[in-house]
Amino acid sequence: METDTLERTDTDERVDDGTDGDTPKYFHYVKKDKIAESAVMGTHVVALCGEVFPVTKSAKPGSPVCPDCKKIYATLKQA
Repeated sequence: METDTLERTDTDERVDDGTDGDTPKYFHYVKKDKIAESAVMGTHVVALCGEVFPVTKSAKPGSPVCPDCKKIYATLKQA
């Protein structure tokens, strides 16, 4: 009985999306009407900072907010 060794040439490229497991690193500002649609339909939303993702979690008071979204939102409120 002879055994051959097969080499796997698969690669596993992972992208760091700023999440720690299932918990996002930051929460983003998104149009309200798109949040429910994304949560129900699984569609992607576009945050003020340009980040594109499906809504999977709701931000709780005190959750960390994306610094770029926060800056853009502040300029919108001033206008």
